[in-house]
Amino acid sequence: MGRGARARTSPAPALWRRPGGSARDGRRPPSSPSPAAAPAPVLVPRRRARREGRSRQEAAMQDPGPERGGSAHPAEEGRGSAAGEASWLRRVFEEAQGSSQLSVVPAEPPPVTVVAVERYLGEGPPRAAPQYWYDLTLADGKCQERCHLAPRLSGLVQRGHLRAGTRLRLTRGSYLYAEKRLNCGFLCLEELEPEPVGAAEPPDVPTCHHRQPLRGERQHYLPLWNNEDPYGDMWVAEKAQARVDIDISKLTSLGQLEMTWRSNVHFHPLLVRVLHKSRLRYYGRPEKKVDMPYQAYFEVADGSGMMSMVLWNSLCPEWYNSIKVGTVLLLEEYAIKASYPFKTQPTPGDSQMKRFATIEISLNVRNPPTKISIIPEEIVKPEWGLPEVKYRFITRSELDDLPNNHSCDVIGLVTFVGRAERTRKREHGEDFWLYRWAHAVDGTSDQPFILEIFATSQPDVFKLIHPMTYLVCTQMRVMRDVTENPSSTIYLTTSNESQIFITGWHKGQPYTKDTKVKNFIQWTKTQNEANQMKKTVIGGYYPFPRPPSNFLKYCKNNKVETVLKAIAEMGKEIEALHYRERKRIAVQGIISAIRYIRCSNAAEEASGVELVEKDTPQSLESSAKSKEDHVHKGRNTNLQNEEVMSVLGPHYTPGEEHQHQAALSKKNSAKRKMSCRLNTDAEQGGASVIPVSSCSYFTRSARRKLRLEEFQHEDFVQDKNGQAVSDSLQCCTDGERMSDTLETEETGRVCDSWESDLWAQVKDKLMKYLHHSTIFPESIPRKFDYVHKDLLMQQYNLHEAVHQPKETGTRENINEFKSASGFGYYEVTVLGINHDVAVDVAFLPLLCTEDPHLFQLEDFQNDTLLSCMSGISACQQKSTSSGRLHDMFPLSNETVKAAMDLDSKHVICILDICHLGDDKVEVFLSKIYETVEPDVMDPV
Repeated sequence: MGRGARARTSPAPALWRRPGGSARDGRRPPSSPSPAAAPAPVLVPRRRARREGRSRQEAAMQDPGPERGGSAHPAEEGRGSAAGEASWLRRVFEEAQGSSQLSVVPAEPPPVTVVAVERYLGEGPPRAAPQYWYDLTLADGKCQERCHLAPRLSGLVQRGHLRAGTRLRLTRGSYLYAEKRLNCGFLCLEELEPEPVGAAEPPDVPTCHHRQPLRGERQHYLPLWNNEDPYGDMWVAEKAQARVDIDISKLTSLGQLEMTWRSNVHFHPLLVRVLHKSRLRYYGRPEKKVDMPYQAYFEVADGSGMMSMVLWNSLCPEWYNSIKVGTVLLLEEYAIKASYPFKTQPTPGDSQMKRFATIEISLNVRNPPTKISIIPEEIVKPEWGLPEVKYRFITRSELDDLPNNHSCDVIGLVTFVGRAERTRKREHGEDFWLYRWAHAVDGTSDQPFILEIFATSQPDVFKLIHPMTYLVCTQMRVMRDVTENPSSTIYLTTSNESQIFITGWHKGQPYTKDTKVKNFIQWTKTQNEANQMKKTVIGGYYPFPRPPSNFLKYCKNNKVETVLKAIAEMGKEIEALHYRERKRIAVQGIISAIRYIRCSNAAEEASGVELVEKDTPQSLESSAKSKEDHVHKGRNTNLQNEEVMSVLGPHYTPGEEHQHQAALSKKNSAKRKMSCRLNTDAEQGGASVIPVSSCSYFTRSARRKLRLEEFQHEDFVQDKNGQAVSDSLQCCTDGERMSDTLETEETGRVCDSWESDLWAQVKDKLMKYLHHSTIFPESIPRKFDYVHKDLLMQQYNLHEAVHQPKETGTRENINEFKSASGFGYYEVTVLGINHDVAVDVAFLPLLCTEDPHLFQLEDFQNDTLLSCMSGISACQQKSTSSGRLHDMFPLSNETVKAAMDLDSKHVICILDICHLGDDKVEVFLSKIYETVEPDVMDPV
């Protein structure tokens, strides 16, 4: 790993590490709001654990005893035991339950598999911020047992260390009785140890069934990463439709209800059609004891107008999935209440329809108990007067003329879909919004729709969005800053009433009758599949929306001092991140050094651009040779319509071979330094790369020891005989000799760097030096490969709650897939304004050679340096012929000049940070503001 601790940005908690490590290394700072911040007990050494637990363990093994009586579900959880063989997990349960301390320290614990990780709301005092607990289902090959994860270890799940499919050893546990239940108890996991890299594959285990959570009085589990999605067996997939005789004379209308609801207690039946459907709202609180605290809004209509209908509590799991847009409902028991004034309102497709906004229909299990019937569409009669669902579809060519916050529906062919990410709902809270970005084209413009898609309570659709599918998004809102360039910043975002549909979900939807949808289908029939596949990209860092043109707009109405973070505090910001949490922060500093790192084709795809750490079981394995590219056969297949809309079959693969980029000319320039070139033999096997240190920064003495002041890299590389080889890769100034070439099994990279005079003077005197410039495999947008779409979607989706064993033949490494932009990246050193701290961050120029519109490379207003660095890829692309570079130097003269213009100047850097799981956190430079700009007041 280059420059020591660059890959280790978020250490694992102390109770989740290999034996021999320091328990202090992984603790969270006391100031952290996370429940994982509580002081953790020292990890019990294996030898002591064996001494303490041997006597009890031997006794348990000699006399297993009867079926344990304290289990919440002894019959279910002990299922699967082989005849004549005892389950180790069950013995641990019995030993803990029989101990006077109700605890157990197993001797020689075998590895067990985490089958499921399930989340639910914890209990707490009134008005406390919601905190969540986790139950784990473990399997030892003979049975499954559900266990409770000690709340102080919740950070293991929240930061992606502990997930379904993980292999671990239980080193300490305790037995807890449920004091409000009879004969009920469970094992609490107190200390865990991960199974080392190279452990055997997890054994086959039966499917996990979702039951009531172990601890507290909650009745259901929540989805693992957000609260808006249905999760568990209690959510009914499809309710049966009713065959009922409808007497129109006994019905009432929405208009009549508005006039008479105050004087009536019981209401006549209603016959309505659903026009809009909201995402689920979970309103659970630690002090509340509602069994199913869910709520969902629907907009329903009859011939008199439209009104809101609210589905409450336990009716949501029963009916939410079955009530769709277009569904006809017969409501025979319901309540009428005054409408909640602050809820969102969808934009109806029919602008002439009357809206009854003062009251709403309330459906609950009591007061009165609601009776709902779904009427089949084939028996709906015209004389009932039910309105049809109407939409507001637009084309991409029409989008540029629409105002901010305009509501519309879109359909397009997906060309890009980003990884799933999360953003915190409230500062220091544990609730997150789940979202992803996507691009879709409809043939009316060269520009795609840019779509910000939040989870819409359709998890099966959300996680299956992939390139080459037909995507429909309804009730989208136009987002544009009227003070900026409208055509460059416009995008669409989902609203509370948005619904998304992909291929496989279109059949029977009301929008299939829309004229613009039919026009889109006709356009797809004229398109060549192979040509469209060349433009498809999936995953990676996506720098959108761009920060505004000046810092005051970035601050919006917040005070500058509340927005700016100190560089020295970045470590706390990063440690507080949860898995796939995306955050944007602003720091003051001085641009002091720039290094352009261009990886060769094999290096980029084998090791993820940078030599990524390999000492954690979750790290992706490296391969020195890129997987042979799949090539289209050039068939003239058009995009066809199957069941209204269909997507391409799985027999296609990306159609272009990756062109190797080479031949970089050597040009000298002021203050430019050429670092060494690490040459490798691409035909050798993959190498394991171990980082020098797991610290997130170096002190001054540590930096001197590693000679980082000369931007040296010290990597440990395993040779063929398993011996560790260490070499310092020394940088050389212009006119100085290049350092000796180190032959390894990794393919090499070429670095070109510039540094300021100030940096040369202070770099040896820093009190703290943070290294966050690593580019991880998950950071890189990849060319989409339809044959391996499941692997690619799994890589860029979130970890599943329940383990899904891999199928044979699907063990391809993500690094083997081609990058969408193979030009390298920049490492930028930002020096603190007090010259005592510094941080390395990354800047990733993005350009898809087949589709220049993909990443919206727009001018960086008032940002000459990033504009030059972003333009490198474009310049290189223009200068290529047959995929090769000609007379192009990685760090251009324009970039060096722009950097020199900022020499010693105070600037504000906008950084995008994202936690990728385990110890991997990416930090990208997104924008630079100069403090001498008119809109940025320099505090003096």
